[in-house]
Order: sequence, then structure tokens, then C-alpha cells
Amino acid sequence: MSSGDQRIIGLISDTHGLLRADVHAALSGVELILHAGDVGGDEILDELALIAPVRAVFGNTDPPGNPRMTDAIDVEIGSLRIHVSHGHEVGPPTPEKLLARYDADVIIYGHTHKQSVVSAGGRWIVNPGAAGPRRFNLLPSVGRLRIENGQPTVEIIDLTP
Repeated sequence: MSSGDQRIIGLISDTHGLLRADVHAALSGVELILHAGDVGGDEILDELALIAPVRAVFGNTDPPGNPRMTDAIDVEIGSLRIHVSHGHEVGPPTPEKLLARYDADVIIYGHTHKQSVVSAGGRWIVNPGAAGPRRFNLLPSVGRLRIENGQPTVEIIDLTP
């Protein structure tokens, strides 16, 4: 959904083949969903597409060769440059490693299953957490990236465990 200078993008990662029912409500009204990998199958992409168009990257557990996924996404939304990758390509991903590797305004990643929103030098590094099976005693979650007048804000939304 976009209105004027406002854009709302859904962020999801690490579904590992499970899409919780409350993802539909959490991402309702977004204009695009960016999936940061470890999707777990086309049925996840199909169900997310019921909410909004989906772009997805490969995670370290996704089999190669799916034409609906790519290694990385680099896109401009409004005036912001956004990069999406799973994060494992930098070793154990940290905001510092990702900032050094990618020059985007907003960097979205997954892999660690840990929710994280870090702002550094006017750039944002976001992990929406894992939306799929609960692991590492972490609560499942997704994110909403709001871009208003060229400025990003991120909301992490906890899902039902």
C-alpha cells in the first residue's frame, strides 16, 4: 500500500517451510514482501503472494535452482537503496560485516533467527527474525519497513509461538 510519500514493505525470513496464520494479519496492507531466505518451498512463496508480490533470496538451506529466488536483491524504493540477502555469505552475519560488504541504505538479512534493527551512520541493518519453526528459544516474528518522505522506520511484529 502506498499513499503519497509513504511505502510499506513486508520483511520476512527463515520460514523453513512454515507460514504461521498470523503472518497474513502482520503483513496486511504491504505493497511488497521481501523474504531474506531459508524459504522452505514454493508453497510458502505462493501463500505470501496472497498478501502482496514477493521477492525472495536463497538461504543456506534452500536448494539451488529455484527460478523464483535469487542470491541477492538490490532495489530502490522511493529514494532508498535496499539490499536483501540471507547474510550467511559473510560468515556469521553481524551489522558491521554487512555494512562493510553492502553500500545500501537499508540492508535486510536473516540466518541468525534473531530480531535486530540497527541504525549506523544513517544506514539501517534489519533482521526481521525467523517466522517459521521456533528455534533457539526465540519468538517468531516478521517486520514492516515504512518509508515516509525518504526516511525508513522498522517495526518488528511478534507472531504467535
